[in-house]
Amino acid sequence: MSTMNHKGYTARIELDDRDGIFVGRVLGLEANVSFHGETATELRAAFETAVEDYLEDCEE
Repeated sequence: MSTMNHKGYTARIELDDRDGIFVGRVLGLEANVSFHGETATELRAAFETAVEDYLEDCEE
């Protein structure tokens, strides 16, 4: 299992062999925040966007 960190949030990263993509899930949240990407660069961008969107939703 691999992880990524952004603004104090950690995500678990896995490879989806069937679809050929990386899939991530932010850990430690009541909400299910997930993201995916075909490359590490896409995955990182999707993770950062997912965290930013989550934080915006929390402000509302």
